[in-house]
Amino acid sequence: MGKVLVLSTGFRKNGNFDCMAQAFAKGATEAGYEVEHIGLSGKEIECCRGCFVCQKTMKCVIRDDVADILQKMKTADIIAFATPVYFYGMCGAMKNFLDRTYPLYPGSYHFRDIYLLASAGEDLETTVQGTVEGLNNWIRCFDKTRLAGVVFAGGIMEKGEIEGHPALLQAYRTGKMVQAYGKH
Repeated sequence: MGKVLVLSTGFRKNGNFDCMAQAFAKGATEAGYEVEHIGLSGKEIECCRGCFVCQKTMKCVIRDDVADILQKMKTADIIAFATPVYFYGMCGAMKNFLDRTYPLYPGSYHFRDIYLLASAGEDLETTVQGTVEGLNNWIRCFDKTRLAGVVFAGGIMEKGEIEGHPALLQAYRTGKMVQAYGKH
């Protein structure tokens, strides 16, 4: 059917956001997609240097783990980003990673639908707003791409508190209902 790439961007392995990513991946797998779940924790990811070489070569001059992930992003139909929400925004690792996707901007990419899976200690409706806005700013740079869905789990801070939270089931169901672009 297609390829789904799930990126867990926070550093807490099996944290609440990562459990949402796993549930989304399970749903997409059960729906028949080829799914790969990558955690950024433990990956070597330097900060963008702003040299703009990638705009001419479509490759970053930094030699770290990002190049392999970018290749997987280019060929994915659907990408889901999972992040904890810190200070009403995406975690720093996610922002740093998004900055490093700049080599994708001038080239061809297959992904169209982007999903956000986010968890936070605070449970206000507005808690995830900054994270959604930040991801939408990135999406605006890819004219064939859209934010297809957001799943937010608020009111959970400690590892494992997501267990029994309705957002965990929602992440699974969202993964199960994804449709690759052009296959609706």
